Amino acid sequence: MTASAFRIGRFTLGADPVAALLHGCGHWALNFLIITLCMTPLRDLSGSTLPLRLRRMFGLFVLFYAVLHLLVYLILDQDGKLGVLWQDIIKRPYITIGMLALLLLVPLAATSTRWAQRRLGRRWVRLHRLVYLIAVLGVCHYWWQVKKDVTEPRQYAIALALLLGYRLWKQRRGLIRFSAAPFARLRAALLAGFRSWPSQCKDR
Repeated sequence: MTASAFRIGRFTLGADPVAALLHGCGHWALNFLIITLCMTPLRDLSGSTLPLRLRRMFGLFVLFYAVLHLLVYLILDQDGKLGVLWQDIIKRPYITIGMLALLLLVPLAATSTRWAQRRLGRRWVRLHRLVYLIAVLGVCHYWWQVKKDVTEPRQYAIALALLLGYRLWKQRRGLIRFSAAPFARLRAALLAGFRSWPSQCKDR
């Protein structure tokens, strides 16, 4: 295959178009995964529900590009040989975790509707927390696949660490507030009783 066969105007896939397609689809899957995880912090900062309404769409884009990534690898890179794919899944850890991440995306996409959310209730929240594991697996898949220059995988890892760190901080802050709530109520009750004590003495 020559690069000129994949040239449209000034756009070209380079000397190895299959590798360009493969890596491009993988990059966009990770990009949309990071964008999806950004929706909750954006909601908290803006106070708008728009990011949460867009989150489902971005999540489906993750699955779309992840499936394209797999199809390019299977059809264009391995000539559709399922046996070779299965051997790679067993022998190559980065392909193993990449396939695991893709499989975990399927139930999240299948239950991304409002109907599924109402149907599953609290189980929906627990199920969709798998997105954090998927993100970790996706970044590890990319990092282990790169042999020398890990600049881009490191950038994804830093972005993911910040997003997960924000969620841990938010959860910890919520737990602190929850644990402090009974003491705050007790303090308010004591102060109210102390303030009303002089009037009660006068009545006596």
